[in-house]
Amino acid sequence: MTQHVRDIMTADPVTVEPQASVTSVARLMRDQDLGAVLVTDGDDLRGLVTDRDLVVRALAEGGDPEQTTVARACSDDLVTVGPDDELNVAVQVMREHSVRRVPVVDHGHPVGIVSLGDLAMERDPDSALGDISAARPNT
Repeated sequence: MTQHVRDIMTADPVTVEPQASVTSVARLMRDQDLGAVLVTDGDDLRGLVTDRDLVVRALAEGGDPEQTTVARACSDDLVTVGPDDELNVAVQVMREHSVRRVPVVDHGHPVGIVSLGDLAMERDPDSALGDISAARPNT
């Protein structure tokens, strides 16, 4: 049976506006145990920001994280997949673009995120990555 992105994606992704501060986004990620959030302008996808992006593109630059907006730290050269795309398409996009997370977009609007961990849990749950991805975080 063919599987589609919608079968494994994280639906209803957490989003932030481009003018959100790096500090507020970092707190959101901490509080909701997220490694990435989508940056949206209204209903339109503007970018994706990861916890690593916040460190490398914002904090390491030395600016004030309360004044630095997430727009300065997010990746805006995104590749996306659709919810009806087959999982092989998501795998190929991740491989070709060397990314671990891909926004899922339906008719121009973000509806989810599919990650390397999602694919590992689905395709090889006994692998190290699948096992780690399935584990509940220690709090």
